[in-house]
Amino acid sequence: MAEAVGAGTVLITGTTSGVGLHATKALADRGWQVVTANRDPVRAAAAADSLAIPSAQLSHLRFDLADLDSVRAGAETLVASLGRPLDALVINAAVYKPRLEQPERSPQGYEISMATNHLGQFLLIHLLLPDLERSSHPSRRVVILGTVTANSKELGGKIPIPAPADLGDLAGFKAGFQGPIAMANGKPFKPGKAYKDSKLCNMITTQELHRRLHGSTGIVFNSLYPGCVADSPLFRHAPLAFQRIFPWFQKNITGGYVSQAQAGERVAQVVADPAFSSSGVHWSWGNRQKQGGRQFSQELSDKASNPGTAQAMWEESMKLVGLA
Repeated sequence: MAEAVGAGTVLITGTTSGVGLHATKALADRGWQVVTANRDPVRAAAAADSLAIPSAQLSHLRFDLADLDSVRAGAETLVASLGRPLDALVINAAVYKPRLEQPERSPQGYEISMATNHLGQFLLIHLLLPDLERSSHPSRRVVILGTVTANSKELGGKIPIPAPADLGDLAGFKAGFQGPIAMANGKPFKPGKAYKDSKLCNMITTQELHRRLHGSTGIVFNSLYPGCVADSPLFRHAPLAFQRIFPWFQKNITGGYVSQAQAGERVAQVVADPAFSSSGVHWSWGNRQKQGGRQFSQELSDKASNPGTAQAMWEESMKLVGLA
């Protein structure tokens, strides 16, 4: 693989544990300055200390991605205090609450999975795009983590439990996502599907950013699925039996498991390495457990790549976050 370009400054959402924390370490090991965005900066600093990440390479800012007001305040603080352009942005944070019986709501009244995983980070991207455009770094990138469960071109995306990811006709978006509406398609609440739908929105956002902005800005917009991090803290709200069985199943049956450290390293590669400089790509790895496995461009389903769906979701999201 070609050598990485010079180190820059990156903001990563969701770094108190899991993939985001290990991506922070992998990029700091490459010499990058990392700004972490979390609800609890003290916890983020402690997590970084646990991996011996040099504090001189870190800045910790408070962002509650479920709260659009917090996102705006955090972005203003970042731009005012950073003292240098932002070179890359990693959209990693996510919530997954499959046991909810009723929708949990954000301060703006949106279902919590869509609010945190999509809308808050959609707003963050837009607020930081001008700063990214001012960067002179040769590898300006926005990297968004997707998931196999929201891509029906892969086996994991075909599993109908609780239902496949599908935004339908965007009825929930068009209705403003306020109670009693909780789902993108306006249908009854299914917490596991709400998560899948929000991650589908992440991959759609990447594709639409590429179509709209890559040519005029030169910024590279990519998503990735690093493999199944089956022991990720993302699953802490899942039943205990699932938390015990799922890692074993992914390690021994599917071969899809990767460690948190390996997933973090793959995120860092997509941010920093020249081999990932093509825009509009959803990166994946064939043998996801294999340490030396090669990346490839994974085909996305029509639900993730359809330009009509992407344009409509973009426009409705702009309204919901107050940018239109």
